[in-house]
Amino acid sequence: MGRLMAIDYGRKRCGIAVTDVLQIVATALATVPTGALDSWVKEYIAREDVERIIVGEPRQMNGEPSESTRYIRPGIERLRRAIGDSVPIEFFDERFTSTLAHRSMIDAGVKKKDRRDKESVDRIAATIILNSYLESRNFRTNR
Repeated sequence: MGRLMAIDYGRKRCGIAVTDVLQIVATALATVPTGALDSWVKEYIAREDVERIIVGEPRQMNGEPSESTRYIRPGIERLRRAIGDSVPIEFFDERFTSTLAHRSMIDAGVKKKDRRDKESVDRIAATIILNSYLESRNFRTNR
């Protein structure tokens, strides 16, 4: 069993989170400039066994894809070509992850100045995406 990786894809940078090898715990890993994402992921999966990549897919309240989808899909297609068929890539609903990331920072007592660090928010958002994915997968298998 390999790790799961989540990507919170943004125009400037991408938050990355991964699970442990047993796919129990999601942990924030890195924030990568979007232009370097393909090579960063390629290097990471060469070092670590990654079973699947989960990409946050922003959706509107009615479930329709958001405006951001038009730049996320081409970016993920480039990533797919860069890594080949070695690791499947799956999209997963990411509504409210940035809001939840900010809320978790407030709840954890992070100072206002430090909450402005967008890289931290991106990493936390990726972790929330991955935790949500794990929860939904567990819900589906326990039904």
